[in-house]
Amino acid sequence: MINKKLAGAALCALLAGTTLTACGGSETGGQAGGDGGGQVTLDYWLWDDNQLASYQACADAFQKANPNITIKITQTAWAQYWQNLTTQLAAGEAPDVWTNQVSYYPQFVSSRQILDIQPYVEADKVDLTQYQDGLADLWTKDGRRYGLPKDWDTEAIVYNADLLAKAGVKPEELADLTWNPTDGGTFEQVIAKLTVDDKGRNGLDPDFDKNHVAIHGYQPEWNDGSQGQNGWGELAAANGFTYLDKNPWGTRYKYDDPKLIETIGWYKAMTDKGYAPRFDKQSTLGIDAVMNSGKAALTIAGSWTINTYLGDGAQHKFALAPLPVGPAGTRKSAINGLSDAIWAGTEHKDAAWKWVKYLGSAACQDVVAADAVVFPAIKTSAEKALAAHQAKGRDVQVYVDYTKTPGGTFLLPITDHGTEISQIVQDALQAVILGQIEPAEALTKANQQVNALFA
Repeated sequence: MINKKLAGAALCALLAGTTLTACGGSETGGQAGGDGGGQVTLDYWLWDDNQLASYQACADAFQKANPNITIKITQTAWAQYWQNLTTQLAAGEAPDVWTNQVSYYPQFVSSRQILDIQPYVEADKVDLTQYQDGLADLWTKDGRRYGLPKDWDTEAIVYNADLLAKAGVKPEELADLTWNPTDGGTFEQVIAKLTVDDKGRNGLDPDFDKNHVAIHGYQPEWNDGSQGQNGWGELAAANGFTYLDKNPWGTRYKYDDPKLIETIGWYKAMTDKGYAPRFDKQSTLGIDAVMNSGKAALTIAGSWTINTYLGDGAQHKFALAPLPVGPAGTRKSAINGLSDAIWAGTEHKDAAWKWVKYLGSAACQDVVAADAVVFPAIKTSAEKALAAHQAKGRDVQVYVDYTKTPGGTFLLPITDHGTEISQIVQDALQAVILGQIEPAEALTKANQQVNALFA
């Protein structure tokens, strides 16, 4: 799960302006060896190159058990992936099965491009309780089901251990951080201490020069669309913010909530104080590249980045810490997940279902777990993934702890108009961080625009 950011309004516009193949009737039973017993080739798409080997191993095992079904895997990078998928859907030549993400799938549901697999699930008596709590429900609407959970992710603080030691901050201090939008709590104090100007003075020094910063204490994410999954979403949730009236499939957003407005105000203050880089001066490199350059001390990142920061390719010694406890009295992490969608227009529905069921089974998810890249959706497989990380010397327990704490996770918003909403909110937030408009005005206007989409 490399990336959870929305690509903007382009996908929605392309889908909305295209005549799409309607969803055919579901074939029940799911027991056919490959649609009539003949040789079948299924095209399967994914975007994460880190997981390609895992799913090729799953495909090899599946093909051995089902010799009349061949799985052809295509992997492309995130942005190109969705562009290609949109083009193929418009042409009526989509892959039989593709990896799906919650920000995009409502549009495919509305355009009737995804097969309802509920009849298959019922006929084959798939145990939905085996998955991490709440994940199976993400892929349902009006009694229909559009996928089985395959993995999940949560968020944590990633920090540069050497910069932490140099600043005199002990790792255990990060285990009990607090945050509030008024003074930032101990989280802001640590960020200030980790921020260093070109004369070596940290952010707590009265002589600190915010205009000549050598190392920023915090590297925020400002391309998170309408969700803020890598930072502001978690802090806003810990401040008592909820995105909309109900989730999934709500119709009234709450981006004008004072709890969110003051959270974004705090982020703006981090920039104004020099503790975080100015948006217009931010590096064009990705956040992981900035962290690897040693120009930022900490950030908030999802569990899909474990190999980026704790793998062999990391250029610094990084470690993890839990998110800070907010005014609501707890630390909150977004929990997100992926599934595999079956194209409604596939000629091989039974074979596609058989593959999707296998992807959602312990047989495949245990293989993914052993490779220690992501946390599989099946609870027992996730525990095996944790053990695999530990065997590699990686302490990633903080990502798992949220799932074991009541109220420790929250769902990202799942509604229609996802990409349009993402662009509206992201534009508003970027205008705030650039100092062009105050948070309250920007978010109130954005919320009006968002809710008008449902009118």
